[in-house]
Amino acid sequence: MSDRALSFGARAEAYERFRPGYSMELFDRVMAYAGRPVRTALEIGAGTGKATRLFAQQGLSVLATEPDGAMLNELRRHVPATVRTAQAAFEDLQPGEKYGLVYAAAALHWTNPEGRWPRMAALLEPGGVFASFGGPIRLADQAVEEAVRAARAPFLESDEVPSPDGTPPDNDMQWPGTELQRSEWFTDVQQSLIERRLMMSARDYVGHLSTISAYLVLPALEQEQVFRQIMRVLPETVELVADVTVHLARRRYGR
Repeated sequence: MSDRALSFGARAEAYERFRPGYSMELFDRVMAYAGRPVRTALEIGAGTGKATRLFAQQGLSVLATEPDGAMLNELRRHVPATVRTAQAAFEDLQPGEKYGLVYAAAALHWTNPEGRWPRMAALLEPGGVFASFGGPIRLADQAVEEAVRAARAPFLESDEVPSPDGTPPDNDMQWPGTELQRSEWFTDVQQSLIERRLMMSARDYVGHLSTISAYLVLPALEQEQVFRQIMRVLPETVELVADVTVHLARRRYGR
């Protein structure tokens, strides 16, 4: 697992404070796709439990797994007592209990691509649902975006995680849908978008940036400098495009 994948624990409280949660629209979309009652769910890379809450509060029995102990401790402070937790990376999970739903919220790109889909299928009931959802948060105002990019440039070329399989950003089907379509273990791959706009103070937006792995792996002095530079070019309040891309797939029967 990369340094970026394990960089979040030091900022667990900030992650909880500044990262947005997920809406009932997402839950409804996943359940409509399932087309049958879903009672058990396994979450991969649960972070501080933003998505855990959504599914657990609707009555699902959730096992939330997270490799970073500090993130998991923060999660336990915020989720219902019914949620089971385990400190484990996806690659550490052993086949055994099978779930009606396995999902990852802005976390799947940190998993090892080797054997990813057979391992995922082994955790799902036949006909069970896999869901992955998330997406970058961008400044809505292009001029402000350009100013932030220029402020960041001496320290960081980009703060985004590139597509794990190199899919171009203008492709109709984005990763992980591209991999799921090629996998013999899954069928009925769907991609959809939940549009979302947020307003944040400049200070909270920089707080959000402080939870992004590209900044977290910078030396502490450079982190301070880049955030100071970005604060200088931001208006008092910023509008953000925070659309959630949802990928859904069904574990094949008979495999």
